[in-house]
This record gives sequence, structure tokens and C-alpha cells, in this order.
Amino acid sequence: MNLCIFGASDSGKTYLAKALGNETCREYRVEYYRCAELLEDPASIKDHDFSRYKKRMRPLIRIELLIIDDFLLHTIVNESEVKMLFTVLEARCESEKSTIVCSQREPKSWASMIFNDEVSANAIIKRATKHYTVVIGTKES
Repeated sequence: MNLCIFGASDSGKTYLAKALGNETCREYRVEYYRCAELLEDPASIKDHDFSRYKKRMRPLIRIELLIIDDFLLHTIVNESEVKMLFTVLEARCESEKSTIVCSQREPKSWASMIFNDEVSANAIIKRATKHYTVVIGTKES
């Protein structure tokens, strides 16, 4: 199952995702990444060493729980990064692996954050929001 956690900065999204990850790692493998870190390294490797790229992608797809924090905090302008994000989410859905996505942005705003490519954005949104969504509200004073 996938889980999307949305809320304002400092609302507890990362705390919740890490708490779920800590509990999960008692029985399964878990990895945590900030979205920018997850995308930049493999995308740069892909152009220079495709076999190393595939080797780097394999664990991202096979790990039982992948936590992606700060999802689309910044615009993705590199086409390789867009493709890599889609590839990871698609492969994880096909292999029935769980993914937690934490974002300050709601999915309806993601299309404008993904390389001005509405088709890719819709495909990524569909896979990232496949099962459950948690919205963390802020306390009113």
C-alpha cells in the first residue's frame, strides 16, 4: 500500500513517515530519501554509466518500504529525473511494494512542478496517490 502525507511545513509529516518506517523496519527493509537526493544522483549516473544506473535503481524498486520526503518541493526540470521518478513509482506499484510520499503540495499542484509535462505528471500522481492519503492540518490559534 502507498501512503501520501500532506501538510504545511513543520506539521509532522516527516515525523509520521519516519515513525512508520521505524516500526516497519522491525520486519522489512526501509529506506528514506528526500526527493531531490533520490532523483539527482541516479539521473546523473544514467547518462554516463547505464549499468551502474540500473544497479542503483534495483534496490529502490525492491525495498519493501521507500519513504520519499519533500516530494516535489522544487520543480523538476531535468527530463531524466522525471523519467526516473516515474520508473521507480511504476515499478514499485507493479511489484506491490509500499511507498510513503510526504509533500507540502497537494497533488493537484504537482503537474506544474514536473517539467511542464502534464502526461508525465498525471502518471506520477496516479502512482504516488494510489492507496491512502493523510492530510495533516495546522492548529488554529
